[in-house]
Amino acid sequence: MALQLQLQPTVRNGVFQYPSAIKPFGNRKKVSFQAQATPTRTQRIMEGIAVSGEVGGAGGAYSYSALKRLDQLLSKICSASAVVEEPQKVVSSVPGSVKDSEHVGNLEEVFDVIVCGGTLGIFIATALSSKGLRVGVVERNVLKGREQEWNISRKELLELVEVGVLTEDDIEEATAASFNPNRCGFEGKGDIWVQGILNLGVSPVKLVEIVKDRFDSLGGVTFEGYSVSNISVYQDAAVLQLKEGKTLFSRLIIDAMGNFSPIVKQIRCGRKPDGMCLVVGTCCRGFKENSTSDVIFSSATAKEVGQSLVQYFWEAFPAGSGPIDRTTYMFTYVDPQPGSPQLEELLEDYWDLMPKYQGVSFDDLEILRIIFGIFPTYRDSPLPAAFDRILQFGDASGIQSPVSFGGFGSLTRHLGRLTTGIYEALEGNFLDSKSLSMLNPYMPNLSSSWLFQRAMSAKKQSNFPPDFINELLFANFISMQKLGDPVLRPFLQDVVQFGPLVKTLGLITLTRPQIIPSIFKQVGIPVLLEWFGHFIMLGYYTFLSTFLDPTIRPLIESFPAKMRYEWKRGLEAWQYGAGLDYKLSPSEAHETAKRSDPSKETFTTNSLP
Repeated sequence: MALQLQLQPTVRNGVFQYPSAIKPFGNRKKVSFQAQATPTRTQRIMEGIAVSGEVGGAGGAYSYSALKRLDQLLSKICSASAVVEEPQKVVSSVPGSVKDSEHVGNLEEVFDVIVCGGTLGIFIATALSSKGLRVGVVERNVLKGREQEWNISRKELLELVEVGVLTEDDIEEATAASFNPNRCGFEGKGDIWVQGILNLGVSPVKLVEIVKDRFDSLGGVTFEGYSVSNISVYQDAAVLQLKEGKTLFSRLIIDAMGNFSPIVKQIRCGRKPDGMCLVVGTCCRGFKENSTSDVIFSSATAKEVGQSLVQYFWEAFPAGSGPIDRTTYMFTYVDPQPGSPQLEELLEDYWDLMPKYQGVSFDDLEILRIIFGIFPTYRDSPLPAAFDRILQFGDASGIQSPVSFGGFGSLTRHLGRLTTGIYEALEGNFLDSKSLSMLNPYMPNLSSSWLFQRAMSAKKQSNFPPDFINELLFANFISMQKLGDPVLRPFLQDVVQFGPLVKTLGLITLTRPQIIPSIFKQVGIPVLLEWFGHFIMLGYYTFLSTFLDPTIRPLIESFPAKMRYEWKRGLEAWQYGAGLDYKLSPSEAHETAKRSDPSKETFTTNSLP
């Protein structure tokens, strides 16, 4: 009989090696070997950390099995096929009234709005409930925020107060950490220090709990542990069938199911993304120096990972779980093509690079949790409504910047606009796809951000020096720093504005003209031409919002209802599409005024060449 042996190989230069000969006891027989691959360092570390149950939303899972599942999805996205997979048909348009359908006997309760996806969807659900609408939330998991904090600025959180979702006391209760100053660092070049940018660590567990309690108190209904099966859109209502057998009826359905929403997959016909942001990181205990944060830190050189060349960027924030706890993220931008790196490959690099970045040793740290995520981006974002009575919201709509990972910041920025618009669409019964698309309009400032993602993506075939991206970012940031807070602050919060962009490009051209031809080569002529069109539209929207809006706005209330709705959405598109909704807060404006007067300066940046 065959002798079964399990061998532990040795690894030399990345190659598994086994003993050359083994002699079994007794007579020689045929020997078969079953070799077990040595677990990766990432697997050993992750399987040694206790993790709690998974929750919905990006970054809500921490286990090794969850990492492998996400890597399998990433492999599908990065396959050679232009279509990742044939999407399931979730939404169907059905002619006629729901009252004439098979569902007529179940029409006991019709919601005004049902939100599918609760982690971020609970915010829009609560905002709409506060306006007196009947709202339900469907969440496939327990409706609970993740353990890992969201990093955000106080100015962005105050947007939730203005909408009525939170109070300022709620913000204080949910804020787990606060820290200043905040660094924009460029390895080998220098640092720029700012105040009040992503300087709060907010507990999603506490924040979602507060908002959910408010939602419940307003009469909202939550369906936890339910998943979307299919949606039938009739002339007068949408019928939502849940996989668990329940049927719900609503005038409007909001899709807040994130980047991988099955409805979005159907709308995009399974098309692969135009770009990807890959993120890995940890929250560790044991940092002695832990009072400042990194908004962005750029590695000095690009690095080969597998068959790809990647440029690594970092973020680091004090964590609210303890004074020596710190979160560090490593992220990169890639084209979703065969050979793109896996998250596990990035983590293998992370174990080597993070100690150098933070000046620590993992031997002195306790790893509390490991964080990972993939964030697909599409050039044709935000996503217009493809069906009557269905609207994408949050990450599902693509409203977030293509250079950011996670959509909480963009949610706070747009929540007031969307709450008002959705309420007026329901009030006027403007629930056709054309009217709903006006809530997710073309925004040239968002589209122009694509150039930044392409410029920050390394190319293996290019002839650029390995430190080109680091040099380009440094030139961009030092120019914005010289131009002051009104230029730097919006950009650091993913808001692109025409005036600051023109000033920054002009200053780079004057001070570093030699870098311009390299930018053309890095991003490519087709991308630059496309970007230039968005740049022109950004200027056009700025002109319209600045000069035409004040003339039209006083007249709008006299317009017929449908025209009034359309003009309000048009004015919002100009304002938000030009980034003019962003204004310095009174404290930021005061700090800027002090720094503009050298005799009153209380804050400086590092001296840079």
